[in-house]
Amino acid sequence: MKDKNIYKRALQIAWPSVLESFFIALAAMIDTIMVSSLGSYAVAAVGLTNQPKFIAFAIFFSINTAVSALVARRKGQNDKRGANTVFSSAFVASIVLCILTTAFFLYFSSDIMRLAGSNKDTHEAAVKYFNIIIGGLIFNIIAMVINAGQRGSGNTKIAFTTNLTSSIVNVIFNYLLIGGNLGFPALGIEGAAIATVLGSAVAATMSVFSLFHKFTFIDIKYIFRKKISPKFDAIKSIFNLSSSFFIENIAMRVGFLATAISAANLGTDPFAAHNVGMSLLSIGFSFGDGMQVAAVALSGRALGMGEKEEAYNYGKVSQRIGLGISIALSLILLIFGRAILGNFFKEEHIIEMGLLINRFIMLILLLQISQIIYGGCLRAGGDVKFTLLVAIIAVTIIRTSVTLLFTMVFKLGLVGIWLGVLADQFSRFVLLRHRFHKKKWLDIAI
Repeated sequence: MKDKNIYKRALQIAWPSVLESFFIALAAMIDTIMVSSLGSYAVAAVGLTNQPKFIAFAIFFSINTAVSALVARRKGQNDKRGANTVFSSAFVASIVLCILTTAFFLYFSSDIMRLAGSNKDTHEAAVKYFNIIIGGLIFNIIAMVINAGQRGSGNTKIAFTTNLTSSIVNVIFNYLLIGGNLGFPALGIEGAAIATVLGSAVAATMSVFSLFHKFTFIDIKYIFRKKISPKFDAIKSIFNLSSSFFIENIAMRVGFLATAISAANLGTDPFAAHNVGMSLLSIGFSFGDGMQVAAVALSGRALGMGEKEEAYNYGKVSQRIGLGISIALSLILLIFGRAILGNFFKEEHIIEMGLLINRFIMLILLLQISQIIYGGCLRAGGDVKFTLLVAIIAVTIIRTSVTLLFTMVFKLGLVGIWLGVLADQFSRFVLLRHRFHKKKWLDIAI
């Protein structure tokens, strides 16, 4: 296949996923801007919930990554029954796990927020926000598992449409419920959480309807007509593949949580600046994640068809596109950094903290998007043990060690925090890039 056709196909699959991830990140950023009107304590309180929330999501992210990889492989094999068996098995398993996860995190929410680094300024607000978000977890899970199946089959537009609509609903209800506009009650930080859950509920509803579309590969009518039910072998395949993803996710969250706790210990204002920095970095992640979806779908399908070199080429092309995006984002941050931060804070000392963080982000973006795409290709090929090893080395060990060294020993504050983030991203980039180009991931059966 010529390079031109590979670029064209990669962009066709990628653009809905890139825009989907971007609008999710943008909605989260707008959410932070709206919450910042309540004060820096509110930004810090919401920031405290992020890592515990993602720990709750970890098993579901892992299942969904496995579902996308398996469905893509079955699509390449033209095995519709196998793909729908994988999906139905994952859906039932996810609902059961969601009920258990929700109950656990609601019961221990106050203790979890203390562990995350809350103080007297932020604890009560963080617990309220966290409880509402976790209470609506079921909507996230329904949308996530359906969209994972659709993405794996190459139908990235469904996930784009549902998440774009969800983001719009979230922003609208943020406006209505945080400050109390157009006759709605002013619920503050709780209003922001309710708006997020309402957006998730809309996404879940739209995702369910997508299963009834004509010509969809993941098809609820087909499932009922062929009497497809969850199968132990399918669940075993999902959990065999997702177990490494899950441990990888948890290993990463340990490192992220250590960073967040270290930042929280610097005080409310530095932690607020740190969280805005993480929101800006999430924009870069969103583009990398979108390109990763394309790489997983295209490389996975090519591997299912036995076209190993084509799978490798799709990965290379996706990374090149991602690098171009990262350069553009870094330039935007260089030129408009102060103006962007002015939307979050009026206090000059917090803006200066944000500008310091921006210098790190501009460099990190050049590494982040590429390493996400390399990792996605390895997972699509089933090389999950290596991606797990990288997560443990780079995030759990290097990020945590560097962060603690520069904040606790050398007392560098936010500089120490972001040196840890940079060390993590650089390590992942080097290790995943090397593994990708060795091509061992092309020979793994899943």
